[in-house]
Amino acid sequence: MKHLMSGVTLAMLAGMATPAAAAAEHFPLQGTWTLVAADKILPGGERARDYGEAPKGRLVVDGDGRYSLQILKSERLRFATDSKADGSADEFESAVMGSSTHYGTIEIDRRNNLLVFSIEGSSFPNWEGTVQKRQYEIDGAQLSYQVPPRADGSIPISVWRRLD
Repeated sequence: MKHLMSGVTLAMLAGMATPAAAAAEHFPLQGTWTLVAADKILPGGERARDYGEAPKGRLVVDGDGRYSLQILKSERLRFATDSKADGSADEFESAVMGSSTHYGTIEIDRRNNLLVFSIEGSSFPNWEGTVQKRQYEIDGAQLSYQVPPRADGSIPISVWRRLD
């Protein structure tokens, strides 16, 4: 009887641990991603660069769905001084409009083919505390998703390649 109880107890403990471990191991976005493209689809269907010719970026996602994302336009103006506080209007505009950063948690809605970002902090303060959904595709080591259309009708699209 003692062996039976030990076996049952071990089976129960193993059963409780398995879902969490399996979820962490099989979360499809877990890892480090590098930006391949930060483009936009124009209202006529043409694709154009949105963050310059050579955008830079990282997306890091852990096994629990916590993420950090940065997109930077390579052609941002460098500040004339080493002090951010002393930037010109053009330097500030270039820095703000040439970057998009946010962090929080991400979930996958497989039924509707959506990534669901719960944004905790962002370089654009209006996004903080919001939930944003993006249509996505994963093809091997490549992830792409579309941001909802902007006021001008363009649709931003980000393409990432898995590094690990």
